[in-house]
Amino acid sequence: MSELSSGGAGPAQSEGQGGADGPGDRGPAQGPHGLPVWQSSRPGSIYDYIRVASFSLGPDGRIDQWSERATEMLGIPARYAIGKDPIEAFVPRELRETGRRKVSEILDGREWTGLVPYRREAGGAADGLAEIYVMPSETEDGERGAVCLVVDVRALRGIETDLAASQAVFGQSPMGFTLFGTDLKLLRVNERFATVFGGPAAKYRGGTPHDFLPRPEAERMTAALRRVLETGEPVTEMQVVGVLPGAEDDRRRWSVSLYRLHGASGRPIGVAALASDVTGRRRAEREAANARRNLALLNEAGARIGNSLDLETTARTLLDVAVPQFCDLASVDLYQGLLSGDEAPTGMTDGSAELRRVAFASAVSDAPLATAACCVPDDGPGPVAVGAVHRYPFNSPCAGALRTAQAQIIPGRESDDGPELGAVVHSTLAVPMVARDSVVGLVQFSRTKGSEPFGERDTALAVELAARAAVCIDNARLYRREHERALILQRSLLPPGDPEAAGLDIACRYLPGTTATEVGGDWFDVIELPGHRTALVVGDVMGRGLRAAVAMGELRTAVRTLALLDLEPAEVLSALDEIARGLGGTGGGRPAPGPRSRPGATGATGATGATAATAATAGADRPAATADLSEVYLATCVYAVYDPVTRRCTFANAGHLPPVLVEEGEDALLLDVPPGMPLGVGGEPFEEIEVDLPDGALLALYTDGLVESRDHPLDEGLQAFRLALSDADRPLEDACDHVLSALDTSHGEDDIALLMARVHGLPKDAVGDWNLVSEPRSVSQARELAREQLTDWGLEALVDTTELLVSELVTNALRHGHGDIRLRLLLDRTLVCEVWDADLAQPRRRRARDTDEGGRGLQLVGLLSAGWGSRRTPRGKTVWFELALPDDESDPADPTEALLSMF
Repeated sequence: MSELSSGGAGPAQSEGQGGADGPGDRGPAQGPHGLPVWQSSRPGSIYDYIRVASFSLGPDGRIDQWSERATEMLGIPARYAIGKDPIEAFVPRELRETGRRKVSEILDGREWTGLVPYRREAGGAADGLAEIYVMPSETEDGERGAVCLVVDVRALRGIETDLAASQAVFGQSPMGFTLFGTDLKLLRVNERFATVFGGPAAKYRGGTPHDFLPRPEAERMTAALRRVLETGEPVTEMQVVGVLPGAEDDRRRWSVSLYRLHGASGRPIGVAALASDVTGRRRAEREAANARRNLALLNEAGARIGNSLDLETTARTLLDVAVPQFCDLASVDLYQGLLSGDEAPTGMTDGSAELRRVAFASAVSDAPLATAACCVPDDGPGPVAVGAVHRYPFNSPCAGALRTAQAQIIPGRESDDGPELGAVVHSTLAVPMVARDSVVGLVQFSRTKGSEPFGERDTALAVELAARAAVCIDNARLYRREHERALILQRSLLPPGDPEAAGLDIACRYLPGTTATEVGGDWFDVIELPGHRTALVVGDVMGRGLRAAVAMGELRTAVRTLALLDLEPAEVLSALDEIARGLGGTGGGRPAPGPRSRPGATGATGATGATAATAATAGADRPAATADLSEVYLATCVYAVYDPVTRRCTFANAGHLPPVLVEEGEDALLLDVPPGMPLGVGGEPFEEIEVDLPDGALLALYTDGLVESRDHPLDEGLQAFRLALSDADRPLEDACDHVLSALDTSHGEDDIALLMARVHGLPKDAVGDWNLVSEPRSVSQARELAREQLTDWGLEALVDTTELLVSELVTNALRHGHGDIRLRLLLDRTLVCEVWDADLAQPRRRRARDTDEGGRGLQLVGLLSAGWGSRRTPRGKTVWFELALPDDESDPADPTEALLSMF
C-alpha cells in the first residue's frame, strides 16, 4: 500500500524532481463542490519517515509476495523470502512455537496486531522490532491467506522524539523560533516570539517579515531568507534592528540565524529562523569597546603628553591624541597672563581674562571654525585663529567652565547660514584645564553629526585628558619662567659685548643652548687689573638650570673680587676653590675635605676626563645627603693674566679645557697648562705657567660646548677647533664668526662661550721705567722724570697732579720701605704710575687729625686719582694710582683745591 500511496517511486527518485515551488508543494486539487480529487503527487510524505512495507502469506502459511519496501527495510531480497516460512525465516528459535500458533490463528480468519522481533540475517540474533498488522484474505479459490503491513517501531519512536523536541523548541525555548515555508511566509512561531511582538502565536501564521519589522530591515530579512532557501548556505548572527509594539522609543537589536530545512527525501521544505535579543549584549559590548578605547587613549596620553617642556607642543600633542580618536575637532586656549609670566592675571577667577588659542585640530576642516554660538568670543562672531587673543562672554558656558572649574556639555545649533561648522557640530565639551587647584586654560572637544553625542563617560575621559595636559602645561610654564629668569640672570652676569683691554683686541661670543635645553653655567669675563694688565676668565659650572646660573653668578663675582686683590692666578683659583666648596655645603659648616689623590688622567686633552673622575671621587667621599647638592657647585675654570709691558701671560687651570695659542705663520697649539682639579673638589694646589705671547698672536679660551657633542668625541672637536683657528688670519670679529661656522655649533646640547684675544702689547714709547736709589734726592728726581715723560707724551695738563702724587708715593717708599725704588709710567687708555719698593708691608690709608703733621698722603692720592691701590710682588710691593686722560669735556682735578679740602 505504501508503494501505491507514493505513486510507485522510491525516495531516491524524489531528489531529482521539481523545485521548491513544484506542484508537490500544493495541497490536493479542489473539485466543483470543494471536495478533493485524485491527482499525481511527488514522493515525499509521512511514509518517508515511518518506513512501511508489505508482504502476503499463502494458504500454506508461506510467503507468496514480497514488496520492494520490505526488501529495503528488512534487508532481505524477494528471492530469499518468497516461498519461505516467515517463522523460520524471521522469528528467533525460542519464539517460533508462539509464532506458528499465531499464524494458524490468522489463517483461520483472525486479525492480529503486535510487536514482532526479527533478524536481518539468517541465523543471527533479533536486531529489529517491527509492528505488524495482519489482515486475513482469500485467494481466487477461496482459500485463506493474509496480507501483512510492517512498520519499523524504531522509526516511529524517532518521530515521537522529534515531535517532542520540536514541541520543546516551540513551546519552551527562551529564544524566538520561527518556520518559514518555501513561499517565505510564516508557518509557525513559538511563544517567545509571540510574547515579544504581542498577540497569540497563531496571529503570525501566513505573515511575512514586513509584519513585525521596519521596512528596510524586513527587506534585508526577506533577501536573506530567499538566499538561504535557494543556496542552502546558512546565515549566522545577522543583526536586525526593530522596535517593540507600543514602545517606539525602545530600539531593540536581534541576532538572527537562518538555515534551510529538508524533508526525509532531502527536498527543501522551508527555512528556520532562530532569533535572540542582543540589545543588552550589544550595549555591553559597546560600553566595553568604549572603555577599551578610553583606556587606550589614556595610555597614549600618558606616553605622549608631557614629553616636551614647550607649551604649544604640549597643547598640540593633546589634540593629536584626542582627534579623531575621541572627537572630530578640538582647540586649546591658555590664559594670556600666564603665558606672559604673571602669577595670577586679573579676571582669572571669573573667566573673563584674555586667552590665547595655542592649538587647534580638526578631522573635518583644515581651517579653525566656530564650534558653538554660546562660546563665540566677544571680539567677533568669526572663528578664533591659532595665536589670536580673545575673551569669552561672561554668561557663556565656556566662561562658566573657567569660573567653576567644571566641564560643561554644550549642545550644537542649527543654522541656515550655509556651511558654517556650528550647523554641523551637535555636541561640544568645554573642559577647564586645572593644575594645582588653578585653572590655566580651556579645552573644547566637539563632535559632528553622525557621531555619538558626549555622555558621562566621555566627560570623565575629557576631564582626565585635560588634567594630564594641564599639569604638563603648568610644568612647562613654570620651566619657561625659570628658564627666562635664569637667562636674564645669566645674561646680566656676562661682560658687555665689546670689552676693552690694554695691549689686547678682544672678541667674544656666547651662544645659549636651544630652548629645549636648560640654562647652563658657562661664563667668561675680561677684568682690568692694575698696571694695564688684563685677566681673562672662562668657566663652566657643572649642572643646568637656575641653580647652575646662580652658582655661576656667585663664582663670577668671587673671581672679580679676587682679581681686584691682584693675587696670582694660582692663588685666585685656590681661593675660588674654597668659595665653591663653601657654596656646595649644606650651610652648617665647612664641607667635608675633598680627595687628596689626583686622578691619573693628565695632559691637555685629558682635562675633561680628570674633571669627571674627580667629581665622581668627590661625590663618593662626601656624605650621601650632600653629594647632589655639592655637585651643582663643581666648576671648571681657566684664569689668565696678561701683562702688555712684558707681553707675558700667566695661566692657571682648574679642570678646564686648555687654551689655544696661534702665532703668526704657525698652526694652532693647545697650551700645556696643568689641568688641576675642578673648583669645589679641594685638596690639591693649583699650578701656573708663564707663556710669552708675541705681537700678533691669537689666544682663545672656550667652554666644552664648542668642541664636544654626542655626534663626535672630544678629540675630534679639539682638532676641528685648531684647524679653524689656524685658518683665522682675518680681523678678530671675523675670526670668531669663522670658528663658529666651521664647527658644529647648532647641536644645542650645551651653551657655548668663546673668548678670543689678539696680542699687540704696549709700545716701548708708551712705557717710562726708572730705578731710583733709596735717598731723599730721589723724590725730586722722580718729579723731574715724571714731568719730562708727560711733556713728551703731550700730557701737560696732568703734570702738576702727577708730580704731586709721585712725590707722595716715593716719599712713602723712602720712609716705610727699604731697598731701591722703581718708578714706572704706563700710557694707554689711562695714565698709570707705579712705585716699587722691597718692603712687604702694605700701605694703609688713615684719617689724620687736624694737629697731625703727616698721614694725609694717601688721602691726597685718593682725592686726585681715578683709582689707587697696592699689590704684592715677589720682592716687595707696588703702590699705584691711575689718572684719566684729559679731554674736551672735563678738566683734571686741581691739586690746590684737593689740598685745601683736607683741612
